[in-house]
Amino acid sequence: QVQVVESGGGLVQAGGSLRLSCAASGNIFSINSMGWYRQAPGKQRILVARIFSGGATNYADSVKGRFTISRDNAKNTVFLQMDSLKPEDTAVYYCNVDIFTANYWGQGTQVTVSS
Repeated sequence: QVQVVESGGGLVQAGGSLRLSCAASGNIFSINSMGWYRQAPGKQRILVARIFSGGATNYADSVKGRFTISRDNAKNTVFLQMDSLKPEDTAVYYCNVDIFTANYWGQGTQVTVSS
């Protein structure tokens, strides 16, 4: 089993910054990718950013240039630096860990951006 624990959400004014952290632990042999998804009320969960073990990254178009994903492979930890936040970034952010044979999710952390 794999445990995924997120931290770092909160309330911030538009234009501000937040940094999310996610740590994976447990029965992990190899991680393919770690990433962040978000789900706003009444909407589907969507990919925000993802980073692969070799360092390649994917970003949603809506966050390019504002969000930066990074990873500490030795500690199975991923970070999401969110700058220039907008009210439309408000959502529950979920960490995802892909270990090739399965996907694991964190419990989610709320990010609220006030206008």
